[in-house]
Amino acid sequence: MKNSILLVEDSKEIYRMVANSIVSPLIELEWVETVEDAKAVIEKQSFDLILLDIELPDGSGLDLCSHIQFKMPEVPIFFLTSHSDLSEKVLGFSVGADDYITKPFNPIELKARVDARLKKLAMFKSASDNYSWQEIKIDKDSQEVQVLNNEEFEQVELTALEFKLLTYFANNKGNVIERDQMLNDIWGKDVHVYQRSVDTHVSKLRKKLGPVSHIIESVHGAGYKFNPTD
Repeated sequence: MKNSILLVEDSKEIYRMVANSIVSPLIELEWVETVEDAKAVIEKQSFDLILLDIELPDGSGLDLCSHIQFKMPEVPIFFLTSHSDLSEKVLGFSVGADDYITKPFNPIELKARVDARLKKLAMFKSASDNYSWQEIKIDKDSQEVQVLNNEEFEQVELTALEFKLLTYFANNKGNVIERDQMLNDIWGKDVHVYQRSVDTHVSKLRKKLGPVSHIIESVHGAGYKFNPTD
């Protein structure tokens, strides 16, 4: 089965470079040039990964990233842009990007990053779409989370990143996960996200989990452990 990738980019030259870098018998690439065209196409079809420029003719790729996160929170988004300042990279990750690649890019590096993300995505998809323990239920397909409160399950609203983080914990139940490992697995290598950012996101997730926040345990000097009751 082919992986479908959407490129949102107004430069035909960049489109050709991306196509030459990543298109293969297992990867097909769709190209649109504007924010509005991107919004229209994601309403009609799904994608396995999205490559997104920040400066587009009719709007900001940052705003589009937030829109995509709302519509398709499970789809990885890579910024592919000439904006190289650290502050811009941090902003890109703050709106939900999974990777940030600056132009001019190395075609071999782009292919390696895309292939690595698609491989990781395939591993996540091969896992169960549903998790259920005594305190918490997670439905990956509907992106819904329910926690036990006073003997009744209540739905919890999570951001796309928080849901991704919770699913990551669920996939690694019972294992001690170091912060560096979480940074690499969730945000990717060579990304300007710091260990304290992991603690901040985990803290926010715990707060939303409320009465079952204890299932994410802190492991002193190491990281975290997801330990729900079977």
